[in-house]
Amino acid sequence: MAAIRKEVVVKHKLGLHARPAAAFVKLARKFEADIILEKNGERVNAKSIMGVMMLAVARGETVYLEAGGKDGAHACEQLSAFLEDGSFA
Repeated sequence: MAAIRKEVVVKHKLGLHARPAAAFVKLARKFEADIILEKNGERVNAKSIMGVMMLAVARGETVYLEAGGKDGAHACEQLSAFLEDGSFA
């Protein structure tokens, strides 16, 4: 099955820093899928807190989620909703 790729604009006021990044990674780790988070061509494992923090995603920035594998579609749906909602810690 081909990987699913989705463009997402991050809505949280702090972007993906510290607690929001930790919550994002915790959610990503619930899926079996291989999940990549990409910003400006830089791709990291979405299940890696260091990788996600390294991207330094700010509010309003566009990132890409790519998920492949058994539950890739569900992972992409849940993680994009997480980023687009903007209400996480």
